[in-house]
Amino acid sequence: MVDRLLVRVGWMLLQHITGRVSAEVDPRLSFDAEATAQRARQLAAMFQANGVPAERVLIKIAATWEGIQAAKQLELEGIRTNLTLVFSFAQAVACAQAKVQLISPFVGRIYDWHKKAAGAEWDEVANSGLNDPGVKSVHAIYNHFKHFDIPTEIMGASFRNLGQIWALSGCDLLTISPELLQLLAEYEQSVPAPFPALSVQAAKAMDLQPVHFDEASFRLALNEDAMATEKLAEGIRAFAADTRKLEALIQAH
Repeated sequence: MVDRLLVRVGWMLLQHITGRVSAEVDPRLSFDAEATAQRARQLAAMFQANGVPAERVLIKIAATWEGIQAAKQLELEGIRTNLTLVFSFAQAVACAQAKVQLISPFVGRIYDWHKKAAGAEWDEVANSGLNDPGVKSVHAIYNHFKHFDIPTEIMGASFRNLGQIWALSGCDLLTISPELLQLLAEYEQSVPAPFPALSVQAAKAMDLQPVHFDEASFRLALNEDAMATEKLAEGIRAFAADTRKLEALIQAH
């Protein structure tokens, strides 16, 4: 029932935009690669049955190891994926290895974690702009992808302020809330330098080494990153709770 609603809403949105929509696989399947892949196939088939071309749909999957492996298989089948809840370099690289269409690093949630962890010692000015921990995470991913000609798209997400947006100018895609879009529309000052903050040319000039993750090294890297481990688990719990709420609303009506 939830899947039918997702497809219906996605179809309606596509009547008014020229781009793509994402439809999320049930987050409660985040640790089951085969179940995730099967649910994704069902969503893709439902969109196709409604006349939506495959290139206009991204199947959203949490960037667990299992989710990434499911996405790898789906991409081979021509089903495009959006790997969400990306908080670490290891997740991003593993997604690139799986040749997923797009990843969504959560800039604001990384920022939130570091701010909370620092407590009274947090210095907002010192940790803003290019020094924002969420921004720094996406810069590392962007530079790696562009340096090694990795085609996976990077869509910065979950912004908390305009400074984060300026600091990620030049990124492949940004998903910005209506409130921040309004602030951008009203902004009349000079845009902070450098602008754009990211560029393929600069990434190409960097001295970077290839990185590869198998399952063991991926799990170790994620385990050693307390922020990414906590935020990934928290994000899956929150998405699962939202799914249960949606199911209850549908059943009630």
